[in-house]
Amino acid sequence: MAGRGSSTAPGALTEADVAAARDEVSAGKAVTVWFTAAAVGVPAGGSAKVVAVGDVAEGDFIQVRPAGSRDTMFCSPGELTRTRPARKPAATRRRPEPATPPPAAPPTPTPSTPAPPPAVRARRATAPPSAPRPPEEAAPAAAPGTTPAKKAPARTRSRADRPAPVTVSLTSTVEGDWTVEVRVGAKKIVSATPVPATDVAAVSRSLPAAVAEVMTSALAEARRRQEERVARLREELDAAQRTLEQFAAD
Repeated sequence: MAGRGSSTAPGALTEADVAAARDEVSAGKAVTVWFTAAAVGVPAGGSAKVVAVGDVAEGDFIQVRPAGSRDTMFCSPGELTRTRPARKPAATRRRPEPATPPPAAPPTPTPSTPAPPPAVRARRATAPPSAPRPPEEAAPAAAPGTTPAKKAPARTRSRADRPAPVTVSLTSTVEGDWTVEVRVGAKKIVSATPVPATDVAAVSRSLPAAVAEVMTSALAEARRRQEERVARLREELDAAQRTLEQFAAD
């Protein structure tokens, strides 16, 4: 979309950046840019190579090829930046340490039970404490006065992450010239490109009958116009030939 994001996107291309990119591309140098959050149909932070820089002062006049793609697209300066985005550090998780239970206290004899012999008391006092449960089985209790942490809600997809509709337009002129154009959302990805009439006829045969009928009628009308033009040119050529023969006779 023309001019969108050219003055609001942080780090967007300035007039000096556009002029420098135009000079570098003209000199055959590779120019790398990155998409800003204002770009539509591509992820923010993705890289691309500049193919050409037009002379238009505003709008989508910078042609780029996204990384990993063979197609090109047109962008405005606000959708591009020459500043490489910083990588986000990976979040680290710390596993909670299992609580160690206190050592077991020796049993206290009751008045009705005679005290065990000294050897027995020594064995009970030196008995090792029970081993703690493994971390995956242990469930540490929450501290008094605190509430358990709530699970973070799932992140909803932003508008930039949603796929945009793709529109392919096939246009013909009265003279029988055909062009194709591709848009993703409101952004023009492929400008009007000429298509031979033979390819259009082949495509029409695989489309629904109503669409094929319209395209076939347009092709037939264009053919009739071209035949009439050829006939007129032949008549003019014959007249010119006869005039030329008169000059040769003199």
